[in-house]
Amino acid sequence: MADTNSTLFPEERDIPEKYRINPISQREYLVNGQLKTWNGEMQKVLSPVCIREGDRVYQKAIGEYPLMNKETALECLDAAVQAYGRGRGVWPTMSVEKRINHVETFLTNMAKSRDEVINLLMWEIGKSYNDSAKEFDRTIDYVGATISELKNLDRISSRPVVEEGVFGQIRRTPLGTGLCMGPFNYPLNETFTTLIPAVIMGNPIVFKPAKYGVLLHKPLLKAYQESFPPGVINIIYGNGKEITGPIMASGKIDVLAFIGSAGVASILEKQHPEPNKLECIEGLNAKNPAIIFNDANLETALAENVAGALSYNGQRCTAHKIIFVQREIADQFISQFCERVDNLKWGMPWTPGVAITPLPEAGKPEFLESLVQDARIKGARVANVKGGQTINTFYSPTVLTGVKSDMEIYQKEQFGPVVPIIVFDEIDEPLDYIDNSEYGQQVALFGRDPRIIGPAVDVLVNLVSRVNLNSQCQRGPDTFPFGGRKNSAKKVLSISDALKVLSTRSLAGAKYTPENQQLLRNIREARSSTFLSTDWIF
Repeated sequence: MADTNSTLFPEERDIPEKYRINPISQREYLVNGQLKTWNGEMQKVLSPVCIREGDRVYQKAIGEYPLMNKETALECLDAAVQAYGRGRGVWPTMSVEKRINHVETFLTNMAKSRDEVINLLMWEIGKSYNDSAKEFDRTIDYVGATISELKNLDRISSRPVVEEGVFGQIRRTPLGTGLCMGPFNYPLNETFTTLIPAVIMGNPIVFKPAKYGVLLHKPLLKAYQESFPPGVINIIYGNGKEITGPIMASGKIDVLAFIGSAGVASILEKQHPEPNKLECIEGLNAKNPAIIFNDANLETALAENVAGALSYNGQRCTAHKIIFVQREIADQFISQFCERVDNLKWGMPWTPGVAITPLPEAGKPEFLESLVQDARIKGARVANVKGGQTINTFYSPTVLTGVKSDMEIYQKEQFGPVVPIIVFDEIDEPLDYIDNSEYGQQVALFGRDPRIIGPAVDVLVNLVSRVNLNSQCQRGPDTFPFGGRKNSAKKVLSISDALKVLSTRSLAGAKYTPENQQLLRNIREARSSTFLSTDWIF
């Protein structure tokens, strides 16, 4: 490989001025509407971006954040519990329109931090500038669309109904106190797809950022504080075992919104003493396959699968983590796929046109290399010229062929730039793989024969939550349902679904007698209830 430490990693002076970063000491945390200062142990943050000084190459230290303890975590929890107030709190009893106003204020304040958050996304998780900007802007759009959708839902709810002589008004109401935890790969966007719907529906939240992507929330602390009443959003930092364990064990959490691994989700759920009380909304692991048939448009299949497997280094739950290609076109596809993979541009997140960037997780290159070596020992081979190489925090995109069921890469989610390819003859081979997999998020099909694609779709929609035709697996548009079967998810998320799964339908009803009609009329005219209201949100 031509790229070495001397060309991959910059000296400090080589970093463009607009992308430079000064170390951030994140000591503040938000609890009960106050920004308090943590004076205890801190976690040092090392960027995946390395700096070169002569022959020395090292990960740049970009800041630190609190390693909070059990007592502080429970203080934040109690603030959220108090804000809910057994359903009597200011936030859960507030009108939908007023809660929307608070979120709109937050959105305005958040937008002011755009450049700072984008820069921290690059430095903390190695995401390219373009992808970091897209994540921020998409998050802004998502919150705006959530507000619009809630207005639509509430307009419908503002109309009472009379059935069989009974009056009823049905509205969506909060679930209670929530714990929200997002992933490192989309620490802003994926986090907000649960945090914002949870909050806007009236649930006070304890929010723990992911292990990587913590500092980027510092510019938003003031926005959180100034936009919401005390206790509505409380932020904790630190080791999950130390702080989320006691929170769950307290039994005071009513709803868990978690995006991460199935293993961690299972641990969190089991720590709750009243599992029947706990509502879980989870986005978990995936091992999404692509299936390429003999008659596929080769150009489309190549473009969609290179992007599908390796966008943001393959660190996406929707990434193509295994590719099945039918034998007749296998040699041609693999040859051209490897050529395109080797031509992907390596560089720092701010490098124009960069496709492959450093990996943020400690030990990730070593983990990926262990998967590759296991496969090679068992008969697979690295098919691309530049594959199978580690350079500090980089791992070269690696295409594996000859992959078999006894190899770890066959079932284990790699969550990185390693692409296993399996040649198949009959469609039952990839279908059996999907059926037997412990995951069931999405699949991508590439082909043109309706006699093959049509029946395959009919089977696959019963095994996964989305079937993509001649296009890569993906989350968007955000109005579409996003979920998974088996160990890939609990509940479905989309703009409208998120509002629904993070709330419940409640009913106020009465026999439609003259006396009750007058009571309802008096409540409405006195505006003494936010639930029994016919107000229309414009």
